[in-house]
Amino acid sequence: MKPNTPSAQREQSLEVFITTWRAVRKHWLLALGTALAVFLTVAFYTLGQKKIYQAVGTIQFDPRPPRPLGNEVQTVVDMGAGDYWNNREYYETQYHVISSNRTALGVVEELGLNRDAAFIHNAPPDTELPAEEIAPLVAAKILRGRLSVDPVKDSRLARVKYEDANPARAQLIVSTLLETYTSQNLETTLKSTNSAVEWLTTQMSKLKGDLENSEMALHEYKQSNNILSVSLDDRSNMLREELNQLSAALTRARAARTRAAARSRVLRKVGNADPRSLPASELLSNPLLSSLRQRYEDSVRDRDALLGEGKGENHKDVKEANARVKAAKQALSAEIVNHKKASRGDLSAISQEVAGLNALLKNAEKRAHQLNLLEIEYNRLRRAKENNEKLYSMLLDRTKETDLQRMLRVNNIHVLDEPELPVAPIRPRVPLMLLLGALAGFGLGVAAAVARGLADRTIKTPDDAEKDLGVACLGALPVFDAPGAQDPNYGGRRKRKRGRLRPVITRAELIVHEAPTSAMAEAARAVRTNLMFMSPDKPFERILITSARPGEGKTTMACCIATAIAQAGKSVLLIDCDLRRPRIHRIFDKPSSAGLSTVLIDEAVISDELVKTEIPNLHVLPAGPVPPNPTELFHSERFKKLLTELDRRFDRIIIDSSPLLAVTDAAILSTLVDAAVLVVRSGETRKDVAYRGLRSVLDLGSHVAGVVVNGLDYSRHEYKYSYYGYGSQADGDQDGEGPISKTEKRVA
Repeated sequence: MKPNTPSAQREQSLEVFITTWRAVRKHWLLALGTALAVFLTVAFYTLGQKKIYQAVGTIQFDPRPPRPLGNEVQTVVDMGAGDYWNNREYYETQYHVISSNRTALGVVEELGLNRDAAFIHNAPPDTELPAEEIAPLVAAKILRGRLSVDPVKDSRLARVKYEDANPARAQLIVSTLLETYTSQNLETTLKSTNSAVEWLTTQMSKLKGDLENSEMALHEYKQSNNILSVSLDDRSNMLREELNQLSAALTRARAARTRAAARSRVLRKVGNADPRSLPASELLSNPLLSSLRQRYEDSVRDRDALLGEGKGENHKDVKEANARVKAAKQALSAEIVNHKKASRGDLSAISQEVAGLNALLKNAEKRAHQLNLLEIEYNRLRRAKENNEKLYSMLLDRTKETDLQRMLRVNNIHVLDEPELPVAPIRPRVPLMLLLGALAGFGLGVAAAVARGLADRTIKTPDDAEKDLGVACLGALPVFDAPGAQDPNYGGRRKRKRGRLRPVITRAELIVHEAPTSAMAEAARAVRTNLMFMSPDKPFERILITSARPGEGKTTMACCIATAIAQAGKSVLLIDCDLRRPRIHRIFDKPSSAGLSTVLIDEAVISDELVKTEIPNLHVLPAGPVPPNPTELFHSERFKKLLTELDRRFDRIIIDSSPLLAVTDAAILSTLVDAAVLVVRSGETRKDVAYRGLRSVLDLGSHVAGVVVNGLDYSRHEYKYSYYGYGSQADGDQDGEGPISKTEKRVA
């Protein structure tokens, strides 16, 4: 496996190029014919095509059309958008709208294209066609098939293109299409605006009724609940103030009750035994109690002073003092009792006051809750009225704006360029099609030549023979009629060419003898030399010349090789072992009544007259009469003894046999010789056939010296073999040497 290197790739590319070039040079007629056929086909097809013209009109889209009413007034139909993706979606939508059925139907109806036979069949100008009418939708589909919309990159433009065989009709259709599209776009906008106006008017009437109902409901509610326009808020404020005052009064009453309860508890603790234990607060708040207490204390102090002087209980002053103490105590106790009753009365009064304030507060809170309920319902009705007012006002404004927009008739699509009358057709593009036809013809011609070469499975060159058969190629004989294959200076009848007499060679089998300086003679000697070098120490004495099938030149090759060996000074016997279709006797003018078959059958002695030829050192043994059993003769001991006897008389024995695949004679003979030579004809012998013939010999263990390619045409460019011979002085070369052929083969 070859490495995948740059040099290997270059070699492979060069090999492919050389192979292709050889195939084209070999089959140049096929390549040329294919190229001409393709070119002429394309030319006739192109010239026979109907001329198609294209009319082009340019249209402009404006995503932000002018707003006469100001930007704050929103349009009913959004003609464009602000961001890139919305703009792109809008443009793509418009491209499809232009080529839609709706637009196409508008053009068909406007121009009556469904009744125009020339449009239907896309006829060129001045073409007479019978009247025809189709459905408008079918005509619209035909129009759409010839229409295309191409956006201009990075712009808000689009080109509308229409193709037709009539340039005037193409211009008219594009112009009508653009007008129809812009009109339909404006109609769509106006239709949407009209629908919006109608809807707004309907909704406004409905909202007007709702507003009136909500106003009446609010009025009836205020009337039923005696609510003036502003009294509800005042009543709420007054009630809130009353609640605050009642709450404050209740708080104060509760504080007073707490103080009264505390005073009552303190006074209950004051006993009759010692009325002097009155709280200081009571004494400070009541001067009478303070004076009675002071009087009582003074009386007690006076009595204690009298007792301290030593006066007894029965003393007059002491008794008077006790009487004053008792009177003061009784007066103080009575006043204390009065105070206790007064404190209890105050506590009861304050408690009653707290209870009353609580009742008033609860009543106020109840009225506040009732007022809240009234306010909730009132607010609901008021909000409904206000919402209806807002909606009605908004719809009224929107209706007026939409009505103004309808009257403005603003269109965001404009025709930038009207279509012009096409001058030159866009199809067929004759120069381009002819160029493409020439290129296609060239490519197909090369492909046909390569395919023809690949389909040819015959052996053509010595390289093919060596590569496909696996044996050495001993040489190649040029075709007999090829230039240089015959010597122009020797033998046979002569003809005049270029002022000189030139021989005419009539027998290819004897060309080595009759034209020893010819290319065929040189090739035969090259085969002879290669046979000698195949086994230099033990030269081949018996050589079998055979082929896979008839007609491959084995007899010619046997004669040429035998003659070449004889010219080398060796005595050679050429035996015709083709006992089915013998030819040696005719070549050397020998009788067919005697030969190999008579020798083997009658055991006759081979006479010198029978084997002698006009060529020095070359003898031939013809086949003789054709026997009914040639194969049995080659199996006989007599044939083997004959070969042994002939070995003693001749240096080399060349055997011409039958084809290998036709009969088994050659296979049998291959076992009785030193080497076999397989002859193949260039361009005629298939590789598989030659290989089968070769295997029939190798399978028997016979030795195959090599293969010889016969009939090689050196004038064909795929063969790179050159022969050079030597001519006489009559050919113009003073030293007797000169080229006689265009080709020369490398022999080695």
